[in-house]
Amino acid sequence: MDPLIVISGLVLAVVLILILGAPIKPMKWVGFIGVKVLIGVLLLFFANVFGAGIGLHIPINLFTTVVTGLLGVPGLLSLTALHIWIL
Repeated sequence: MDPLIVISGLVLAVVLILILGAPIKPMKWVGFIGVKVLIGVLLLFFANVFGAGIGLHIPINLFTTVVTGLLGVPGLLSLTALHIWIL
């Protein structure tokens, strides 16, 4: 897809939200989930940095970030156990 079309669509969406006003509750949930996913990415990054010495590498993709973001440290430990057990 052309980047110009994507950027134009995003700008149009932002302008519409600013003009019409965004519903508060759904935007709160989007922000909450976004923060959780960001925390999941950071946990995976540090797990990969510190686990590199023992050969541990968990890929950072949508599935692993959602699992780690929503479940936190137990999610990271379960992904680590799956990596060690299966791979």
